[in-house]
Amino acid sequence: MDASSIIAKVRRKVAPTEAELVWFTNGLASGAVSDAQAGAFAMAACLNGLGPEGRVALTRGMRDSGDVLKWSLDAPALDKHSTGGIGDCVSLILAPMLAACGVYVPMISGRGLGHTGGTLDKLEAIPGVSTDVPERRLRQIIDSVGFAIIGATGQIAPADRRLYGIRDVTGTVESVDLITASILSKKLAAGLDGLVLDVKTGSGAFMKSEEEARELAEALAETATGAGCPTKALITDMSQPLAPALGNALEVSICMEVLSGNVDVAPRLVDLAVALGSVVLEISGQERALAKIKLEDSLGDGSALKRFANMVSALGGPPDMADDWRTHLPSAPVVGDVLAPRSGYVAAMDGQGLGNVVVGLGGGRRVETDNIDPAVGLSEIIDLNAKVERGQPLVTIHAADEDAAEAAAKAVLAAMTIVDEAGATPKLILAEVG
Repeated sequence: MDASSIIAKVRRKVAPTEAELVWFTNGLASGAVSDAQAGAFAMAACLNGLGPEGRVALTRGMRDSGDVLKWSLDAPALDKHSTGGIGDCVSLILAPMLAACGVYVPMISGRGLGHTGGTLDKLEAIPGVSTDVPERRLRQIIDSVGFAIIGATGQIAPADRRLYGIRDVTGTVESVDLITASILSKKLAAGLDGLVLDVKTGSGAFMKSEEEARELAEALAETATGAGCPTKALITDMSQPLAPALGNALEVSICMEVLSGNVDVAPRLVDLAVALGSVVLEISGQERALAKIKLEDSLGDGSALKRFANMVSALGGPPDMADDWRTHLPSAPVVGDVLAPRSGYVAAMDGQGLGNVVVGLGGGRRVETDNIDPAVGLSEIIDLNAKVERGQPLVTIHAADEDAAEAAAKAVLAAMTIVDEAGATPKLILAEVG
């Protein structure tokens, strides 16, 4: 086989065979496929697609281009993945909730890039925590705690790491086939028995329309199941932040409140975590209604909090996170409110704009090498369609200095739309796929 003939097939809208796609992904990992050939393949796939069978084959090949974990556990290994949104810190509460329900969660997560935050960046806002752990240590944490949230090692899906970097600079990111294979190759390399996907749509998501989100959700669920991992997806609304805070330490703070039993601080976050958790527990053989009760109980009885604190300690963080978490999280030196310029109702939020406010404050990355300030961000974010009076706080800014706070305040006001009449609040869960 050779790269040029495989590329030519995709260019002619002829589906490559599974053997050809496996050869190509191995070539990506080994370097036998050049950057130019990888870019040409990505462009051909972006324009013409690979078809359902080709998508499964590409996913399997990229998964198998590196290490694939295998488990000998007394309960299923399950996971959740989100396509990304603002204030989406579900993983930090759902993983320990699932572990408290008796399953294992080897969660391989990513970092933030663009307007959405990354789970690893949020977790590493806790002093001492390092998510870069070898496989041996991962297995120890899974055995002792029941779950672990870590970054992918260099041996996990190396073909995806190579192709993703090339897609980023060749304008071929927006391909359902390539997005699907990229997401799933890393997730399925964790050796999962079941997976639930949170595919977001709205102003704070990458998929702006529900139609785009459904196309991706169907592709993800069908491909993962076809690759041997039973999978379902929820399409969820991202027209406002999922949690009332944006920024790494601020989102961790919200999660600690929830894990401590204060679920009213972020009801949408809790509702989605319970919904996703009950779906993936159903995939593992549990009855959904009973799973929902067990997940809610894990927050009420403190068992999820204990699991989270144990994982933080195992990753190098403070051993007293459950009892004294407020003293460990960093805080910004400048804190101030953004006030409503008029009375009315918050009719719309530019979610991407709010995410970019956090990036501008230093809480996110414009390029992968940027350093992150974990303390900055937005908190006390008002709900969509809430009634406000002129001069009432819309959001609280946490900034490194006054100039940054002033610029952020202007950007926040530009991202908020206040009108005279109240509108309808979108449903949190729009559809289930799979």
